[in-house]
Amino acid sequence: MSNVARNHKDNVFCLLYREKKNLLSLYNAMNGTSYENEEDLEVVTLEEAICLKMKNDAAFVIDSTLNLYEQQASVNPNMPLRNLYYLVEELKKIAPPGRLHSTGKVLVPAPKFVVFYNGTALQPEKQVYKLSDLFSKKEKDTELELNVTVININRGYNKELLEKCESLRGYMIFVEKTRDKKASGMRTESAVSEAVEECISENVLSGFFRKHKKEIVEMGIYEFDQEVYDQVLREDGERIGIEKGIEKGKEIIFRIYKEIQKGETDNEVIAQTCGCTAEEVGEARREFKV
Repeated sequence: MSNVARNHKDNVFCLLYREKKNLLSLYNAMNGTSYENEEDLEVVTLEEAICLKMKNDAAFVIDSTLNLYEQQASVNPNMPLRNLYYLVEELKKIAPPGRLHSTGKVLVPAPKFVVFYNGTALQPEKQVYKLSDLFSKKEKDTELELNVTVININRGYNKELLEKCESLRGYMIFVEKTRDKKASGMRTESAVSEAVEECISENVLSGFFRKHKKEIVEMGIYEFDQEVYDQVLREDGERIGIEKGIEKGKEIIFRIYKEIQKGETDNEVIAQTCGCTAEEVGEARREFKV
């Protein structure tokens, strides 16, 4: 397999929307606009995020919004923090730190963050991840917020958007075909290759798939194998976490039992000694019937 597909954090979604024609159609579908001039777009890729700038038709300056689009096959509530990192990197280019010493306002485009989700976990049609949900201390009126809109693009969800945007619908069909073939036991390379051929024969983004067939197969092998790998890691992590939790629970119960055997009767004292709560001591007492 090509090292490009293995080492670059690119995927089929990024390849598809590196083409300004496709990105403009997605932008229009998302915003209810009808821009036609592809040259009004400036595309910047930050890791896996596609940063889209739209020039204003009248003044020919950066428009009032900065759009960051990203595709995710995993449920990731940490996206607001990731997007905050992306935003800072992009704003440093738009408004270099040296300009911030000015006495006048340094104007920057308002950001808009969207994640297109097409994983296998059951998710709602649309949801919003908030940066404040990641704060260790919850505040009623937070002074910093960042919202990420997560749009489910699996079949049966957001039908209106997929009907408006041919490229997004085609991408959904390709992913669905590949997953179905893998689920039937087909090797990843064969599944991706056959999905590409079917898309071409069914006139689903046929021009794109013909032009980039080799790249798509290479990227797809990495992308869909990575999905399975990530899922296994998550399941292993959950299993290990449960096992560690059980072991820790056994240790605490053993400590509680020893303190009770010593004759200690105050649940609060036992809790402090054993590193648990008084309620847990009470539960252990009921279990031991002491």
